[in-house]
Amino acid sequence: MDITLLGTGAPAGLPRPDCPCAVCAAALGGEARAATALLVDGTLLLDLTPGAAFAAARAGRSLGGVRQVLLSHPHDGPAVEVPAGLPQPVRVPDGRELALLTGHRVRAMPMDAPGTGYEVTGPDGQRLLYLPPGAAPSGLDGTGGAYDMVVADVVGRPDALARLRTVGAIGPTTDVIAVHIDHDVPPGPELRRRLSAAGARAVRDGATLIVGVYESVPDVPRRTLVLGGARSGKSVEAERRLEAFPDVLYVATGGARDGDTEWAARVHAHRERRPGSWQTTETCDLVPLLRKDGPPLLIDCLSLWLTDAMDAVGAWDDDEWAGGGERALRTRVEELASAVRETHRTVVAVSNEVGSGIVPATSSGRRYRDELGRLNTAFAAECEHVLLVVAGQALALKG
Repeated sequence: MDITLLGTGAPAGLPRPDCPCAVCAAALGGEARAATALLVDGTLLLDLTPGAAFAAARAGRSLGGVRQVLLSHPHDGPAVEVPAGLPQPVRVPDGRELALLTGHRVRAMPMDAPGTGYEVTGPDGQRLLYLPPGAAPSGLDGTGGAYDMVVADVVGRPDALARLRTVGAIGPTTDVIAVHIDHDVPPGPELRRRLSAAGARAVRDGATLIVGVYESVPDVPRRTLVLGGARSGKSVEAERRLEAFPDVLYVATGGARDGDTEWAARVHAHRERRPGSWQTTETCDLVPLLRKDGPPLLIDCLSLWLTDAMDAVGAWDDDEWAGGGERALRTRVEELASAVRETHRTVVAVSNEVGSGIVPATSSGRRYRDELGRLNTAFAAECEHVLLVVAGQALALKG
């Protein structure tokens, strides 16, 4: 079974008509995308979009053999003209199955937002799942096993992949293709980086893919360090790297800080951003967590872990620091780095980058700055991927 992506963009396309945003301004040439539509084996068309016949011709395909046209989501604006010879487009009620004369079977799947997902099984048994924009499956049981290919709104609804992974509908060899791509993410390297973090990829309009033929699935870095200054967006970036995966354990190293209303507001904002399936633990005891098998860890943040570790060794007192505190802290950092090196879990850690600003006025401030730099260096050495977030923009330093 093969699919030709006649378009891979959002319903309004990319760039959006008359949109002055920076992403739309950059979405030119090969980065431009028509509204998403899929041609399956030349006989089944999923979503009819403006210019579908011309898009098929540009891809070297014809719509002349299409025997069924299925719509996945409500279409705003004027009705799309149906090219001559195509059957009238329909949406299949949730749960209904179609058996086409071509040997394909199609099952309509319920979504948690307006729209219908379609599971397509080819004549030889390959399985494709196509999801509408802005929607995720509801009521999945995973009885059918992993799909060969999933075509979905990865940028807009990464949690859809998390749901599919929870029930085993996405496996290690599932080819995840991002479509319905809108102006949320700049095209080019940033889009590819975001999708790779979710184990997905994007292709250009007109690409033909073989369902069930193994493709190189993007490697999800197992250990990632996200650095950045205050309010740089580093925590959002770290959370984004794991939002397509279920059962994440969020490790908060800052504690509750009773009576600090500003800190309570920060904690609340972080909790509101996290997917509901994530669990939270408040601890600075990171080494045992890293040595255990389990779901991915999101550690936020190492700079607060360091504060706790320096408190424990008396680092703020010059005599205690010189009398063994410095040596004790070095040992704790080495133990943490060793645990990161040996862990089998996926880990995303956040830390502050404080070495580029004003030199602290106090000796304790300078000591903390220096030790955080050493900690970040040791942790980064054990990671496949290191990012620096500046003004909300993630720069890859490693990996």
